Amino acid sequence: MAQTSSNSTLKLSSRDFVILALAVFLIAFIYLITSHFTYTIGFPLDDTWIHLTYARNFAQNGEWAFRPGVPSAGSTAPLWSALLAIGFLINLAPYIWTYLLGIIILFLLAVLCEWSVRKLIETYRPKFPWVGIFIVVEWHFAWAAMSGMETLLHGLIVTTVLILLMTKSPRYLILGLLAGLSVWIRPDGLTLLAPIALAVFFNEGDMRTRMRALLLCLIGFGSIFLFYLLFNLAIGGTPMPNTFYAKQAEYEGWTKISIFTRLGRMSLQLFVGPSLVLIPGIIAWVVKSIRHKMWGSIAAILWCFGYLYLYTSRLPVYQHGRYLMPAMPILFLFGLLAFAEFDKSKLFNRYHWIGQTVWRGSIAMLTFGFIIFGARTYAQDVAVIESEMVLSAKWVAENVPAGATIAAHDIGALGYFDEHPLIDLAGLITPEVIPFIRDEPQLRAFLDERGTDYLIVFPWFYPEIIPTLETVFVTGSPFTLALGEQNMTVYLWKSP
Repeated sequence: MAQTSSNSTLKLSSRDFVILALAVFLIAFIYLITSHFTYTIGFPLDDTWIHLTYARNFAQNGEWAFRPGVPSAGSTAPLWSALLAIGFLINLAPYIWTYLLGIIILFLLAVLCEWSVRKLIETYRPKFPWVGIFIVVEWHFAWAAMSGMETLLHGLIVTTVLILLMTKSPRYLILGLLAGLSVWIRPDGLTLLAPIALAVFFNEGDMRTRMRALLLCLIGFGSIFLFYLLFNLAIGGTPMPNTFYAKQAEYEGWTKISIFTRLGRMSLQLFVGPSLVLIPGIIAWVVKSIRHKMWGSIAAILWCFGYLYLYTSRLPVYQHGRYLMPAMPILFLFGLLAFAEFDKSKLFNRYHWIGQTVWRGSIAMLTFGFIIFGARTYAQDVAVIESEMVLSAKWVAENVPAGATIAAHDIGALGYFDEHPLIDLAGLITPEVIPFIRDEPQLRAFLDERGTDYLIVFPWFYPEIIPTLETVFVTGSPFTLALGEQNMTVYLWKSP
């Protein structure tokens, strides 16, 4: 009877689901209404328009191409672009369907984290699903949900895999399938094989069982990953999407900065918000996992810190650490698990209530305080993209002669709103530039060879090339100027 009662309290009630759903819709409304009154509704990243362009062409023309008739592997997340394509088929793109996907994913992530804490902490049986609420209103996750990017979907799948390991799930075929599916969202999903293998080795009792578990995992993973490799080879001629190579080439200079500086910037992005209060909990959960030899949890911890280090060592920590966001749910969950356990314990005896009050109050104040911060940050990001990239793209569509060739570094909005021939200086759809992506003399020669007519960039991006060109349009966005940056500019290309 006691076991039945325990199982029933483990499950989320209808009331819990309703509370979490209402919280998700409320946070989405706050972000969108703030964006609307700041400048307009839109997306905080130009990359979102890249996915939407692929999605539109896939839905309308049945081809995987950024420019109709020219197949390319410029989408890092083909599964995400395919999901966005549904919006065009049902006439809810580009905004309503994209936001709805983000809302659904944020809800699922909140439910998953709420369930996992109930599963792993026996004393956590709340009347109010506060862990799920924390996930919903944490500003990194809300920002990602409304960004139109694949970031949160990747985080959801990663968190699902790691939670299954932490709860000692024997479903190794499903773990392999999820790991393979994650690669279709971001190539770094490959890294999930390491924690799965580690958990299998330590959790299974004999070599035969281990080999069987690994085989099931590899069958699941390989059955999906093989098609991913074939897809990229067929579209782009390489096993990985162009972005996998382009980003590393573009940000090679980042690797020359001191690793301590890079890690410091990473930490700043991770812990700006209520997550700051979770640091003691994260440390406590790491210590507990090691002390009690909780191998699934140890595997998740090693993956999390390894992932954070891998990205920080290769790519700059910018745009609120969006490349780090897939690791944030599991990282913050470590802290939430420790807090849920501490909250019902008697660690400090009769003075325990003091620690409870301080920790509860700090989490609550920072969580709800950062709702406003997150919404304003999101709105400002949207304003910059809309008043720079989108405005430039629409100006080009209306004012640049048909057939003129345009070179640009930010191609998302240009791809969606304009139809001129396009040269991508970031290498996503023009992979030929990747070997000399930061070499201005070679870029100039390449653009001359390709018959470039206009260049669209921020002035600081090419300090050697820009002074020789004639300005024909400047966005004049006050949002960018307020940040101390220069406006995006359209230049008439001139050969030396």
